[in-house]
Order: sequence, then C-alpha cells, then structure tokens
Amino acid sequence: MSRSLPPPAGSARVLISHNDGVATLTMNRARSLNGWTTEMRADLERAFAEVAADPEIRAAVLTGTGRYYCAGVNLGGALQLGHPRALHELIRVNNQALFDLFIDFPKPLVAAINGHAIGAAVTTATLCDAVVAAPMATFSTPFAALGVPAEGCSSLVFPRLMGAAAAERMLGAEGWQPTATEAAAAGLIDQVVPAEDLLPVAHQIAAELGAGFAAGDGQRRFRGPSVYAELKAANAAESVLVADAFLSAPFLKAQMAFLWRKRKRVPAALFGALWATRPAWGRMLR
Repeated sequence: MSRSLPPPAGSARVLISHNDGVATLTMNRARSLNGWTTEMRADLERAFAEVAADPEIRAAVLTGTGRYYCAGVNLGGALQLGHPRALHELIRVNNQALFDLFIDFPKPLVAAINGHAIGAAVTTATLCDAVVAAPMATFSTPFAALGVPAEGCSSLVFPRLMGAAAAERMLGAEGWQPTATEAAAAGLIDQVVPAEDLLPVAHQIAAELGAGFAAGDGQRRFRGPSVYAELKAANAAESVLVADAFLSAPFLKAQMAFLWRKRKRVPAALFGALWATRPAWGRMLR
C-alpha cells in the first residue's frame, strides 16, 4: 500500500511520505540549511511520534532538501536568560532529549545524507540503524573548535565505528571533515551512492531492516555495535558536560564573536550579556 501523509499541521518543515511500509521524513528548510531551530526540532519530534505510532510503518528514512542534510543545532536559539542553575538544566534536558529522540525511536531508522551534515546532524546519524550518503555529502563535528565536549554518544560510538585515531581526528582539535567517500572508508557511514539513487537505496535498506525487525525480536540493531542501555547512559553523561561547557566563559565569548560576524545581532547580544556577567552568576552554578 502506498500513501502520502500531510506535513504537521500549519507547517512544512518536515514532510512525511509513506510507501510500502517505509516512511520518509524530509527536513524541508533548505534556505536555513535544515538547521535544528526550536521549531524544526518540535516538528521533527512530532513526525517521529506520528511514524512510531503508525502500525503500517515498519521503518523510516530521514533526509533533507537542498545542499545540506542538516546544519545541526541552532546555538543562537539554545540559550535564554534565566537563573544559572535553571539554564544549565534547560541545556542538559534539551541536549539529552534530542539524542534520545533517535535512540528511543522504536523502529529501524536509516539516515540518507543528501548533503553537508554538521554537529548533531552527524552524531544523530550514527545513532541510526544504517547511514547512506550522496557523493557531495560531508561530515563535520566541530566540537573542539566550539569549546564543547563530544555529544550524541559520539565519545562512545565514533571509536567503535572508526577506531580511536579517526574518531580523535573528527572530535579533537584537528576537526577532520571527511567527504562521503572518506567517511565510508573510515566506517562512519555504510555506503556512498549516486545522488539520484540515494532515496531508493535508503528505502530498500529500510524495507529490509523493517522486515527483519518485524520477524525478529523487535529490537533495533544500533551501529558500533552498541546497545540501548549504554547509549542512554552515554547521552545522559555527555549532556551534563555539554551544559557545563555551554555556560563556560570561553564558549560564551566565542559564540558572541561568531554570531556577530554572521550579523546575527540579537543572539550575539544574548551571548555577550551572558559572557560579560559570567563572573557574577557563575557562582550560582555551584
């Protein structure tokens, strides 16, 4: 049976289609590089929930539109003024919830990387059951450059997929940004396919995984290999460290400068205010 599902009410940020038991979720904000703004994340969560609850869907594919698969989390929208401990908790909870969305998804999930992937877009892809990419895709995890620790279970999963040396190249100071071909050779992704074949191949993989899932024990097979409980524990631990780093003076100052260069004055001013007052409110975190 084939059918199309409408996008979430009042929005087309995430499109959903359904064909032969496989749902395709398409991030549809090419002009903003499919970045995970608060609104995009809410629509993605809603789409995941809809697909998870549909008994006709056995597996799902996640992809993007335009030159980018996803530019990652919009850091400018991740912080807001408030009590430091409440802000720390907000960052921790939001970070953990994003990756739990992928870990907790109850059906096989395939990432079809159509273009550039940055930060959390890369780490969430490695939490999928399979990852295929078009030749123009690239993979960037600039955590060290941003002054934040590894997230999205990457401290656990990356070394398992690629080995310690390649994982350090991506997550550490070098900030290696492999092409699709390099990522496949390193083990970060499963395969590279021509752009025109990306979705058909991803759909076929998802259909096969879905059939096995339905006929088996109903447990996802995380890459690595990793198991559900350790991914949940790694995400929880990393999220605390991410919250710590997000409220550190070096990170706040670096974000202020970056956003100012991008002419994003309002979020730059927010980070600037947090950085300037850090000596005063930092004591309240203890």
